[in-house]
Amino acid sequence: MTQAGKSKKAHAASSAGEPDAKTRIVVLGGGFGGVYTARHLEKLCARRSDVEIVLVSRDNYFLMYPLLFEVCSGTLEMRHCCVPIRAFLRTARFVEATVESIDLDRRAVHMAALEGEAYELPYDQLVLALGAMTNEKVIPGSESAFTFKTLADAVVLRNHLIERFERADVETDPERKRSLLTIVVIGGGLVGVELFGELTAFVDEIIRFYRHVGRDEVRFFLLQAVDRIMPEIDPGLADYATRVLAARRGVEVRTNAPVQGVEPGKVHLKGETIEAGTIVLAAGIVPNPIVAGLPVEKDKRGHIVVGATMRSESHPELWALGDCAFVPAPDGKPYPALAQHALREAKVLARNIHAVLDGKPPEPFVYQTVGLMASLGHNKGLAQVLKVRLRGFTAWWLRRTYYLSQMPGWGRRLRLMIDWTFALLFRADIAKVDLASERTLLSHNGAAGARFAAKLVGSGGSGAGERV
Repeated sequence: MTQAGKSKKAHAASSAGEPDAKTRIVVLGGGFGGVYTARHLEKLCARRSDVEIVLVSRDNYFLMYPLLFEVCSGTLEMRHCCVPIRAFLRTARFVEATVESIDLDRRAVHMAALEGEAYELPYDQLVLALGAMTNEKVIPGSESAFTFKTLADAVVLRNHLIERFERADVETDPERKRSLLTIVVIGGGLVGVELFGELTAFVDEIIRFYRHVGRDEVRFFLLQAVDRIMPEIDPGLADYATRVLAARRGVEVRTNAPVQGVEPGKVHLKGETIEAGTIVLAAGIVPNPIVAGLPVEKDKRGHIVVGATMRSESHPELWALGDCAFVPAPDGKPYPALAQHALREAKVLARNIHAVLDGKPPEPFVYQTVGLMASLGHNKGLAQVLKVRLRGFTAWWLRRTYYLSQMPGWGRRLRLMIDWTFALLFRADIAKVDLASERTLLSHNGAAGARFAAKLVGSGGSGAGERV
C-alpha cells in the first residue's frame, strides 16, 4: 500500500472529519496498563477539545487475567471475565488492529486489521502498554506445549483436557492411557502454581463422568527449575502451597528440575523423559516483539528502559508501562509485572502526560506492593497482604472478593457471583466449546471415512474394529 493510502486509512480510522491540529495521544495495548491509562486520560482531558485519545488493541476487550484459571476449569463463563473496551471507555477512540511496527522518527504507528488492511496512525504522545508473551526461547521445543496467556489459550486447553479424558475412557492400551492421563505444567511461578491447582480441582470434578478412568490413573507434574516454587512470595507460604498440592492424589511437585526439552507428548528432564498427553508452558514471559524491535534502550530481557516517570529519555514523547517496561523503583530495581502495579502506573502516567501538555514536569512513580494472592484450587489459597500471611479458605475467599471488587461494572460483578454460586451448587460442565465450522467438520468426517474405507480394503473387508 502507498504512503498516501496508509495515511488515508489512518485518517478514516482515528480522526475522520476532525481538525489535524489536535494533540493525539496514542495508547498501544488493551491490557490493564493500556486501558486504564486511556480511561484516566479521558478524565484528565475531559475539558480539553484540543486533545484526542486513541487506544489500539488486537482484541476489543480487556481480560481480567487472574480469573482466567477459572475459565479453563469451567467455573466462569468466558465472557464474564472480560470487559468490552468500547463500553469501558467514554470519549477515547478505539481501533481494533494489530500493531506491526513503530516509526519513532516519523512518530507513526503501522498496524493492520484482521483482514490485512494496513493503517498508519501518527501520534504526538505514544504510550506503550503492549504487555508480554510466554517465553518460548529458553526451553527447546517449547512451541509444542500449550501456553496460558489469552482467553483462547484457556478455552483450547480446557477442550484438550476433556478430549484426553474422552479418549482415555475408551483406550485399551495401558501405556497409551497412562500418557493420555498425564498432565505436566512447566514453571512453578504464580501463574504455573495457580493453573496447576485449578487443573487438579477440575479433574477431581469431572472424573465421575468417565467410568473407565480411575482417579489414581491421573498423574500431575509441576516442574520448577529452581529450589522452590513461587519465588515471588514468602518462603513459608511457598512451602504451604507445596504441601497442599503434593498431598493431592497423583501429584508430584518437583523443584530443581529444569526441563531440557519438549516435543509432542514428551517432556525431557535430565536422565528422564515424561510422556504426557497435556503439556503446559508457564516458565516466564518476554516483552512483545514490537517492543524488542524499537531502537531505544532496553534491559537484558528486552524491556524498554524508562525513567521513574515512565518516560523515555531518548524519545520524550514515548512512554511505557506494565509488562513491556523497566520502570525503576527507588532502589533501582524494576517493579514486578503484576496487575496491581500496572493499574497504579496507568494513573500516574496519565497524570504525567497531562502535566507535560500543560508545560509542567512529570512526577516519579513510587508504589509499595500491597501483597500477593494465589488460588490453589479446592477453595484453598494463600495471601500475603502487607505483613499479614493468610492460608486456606480465608485467603481463597479474600482473593475472590478482591478481584470481584476490581471488575468494572455491577453487571459483570453480578455475573461472576452467579457463576461462582452455580459452581458450588452443581456439578462441573464437561461440554467442549467447539469452534469448528460445518465445512471443517464435514472435511474431517470425510477424511475419517476415507481412512476407515482404506482400512477395510486392507483387512479384506471384514469390518472388524477395535472394541471399546
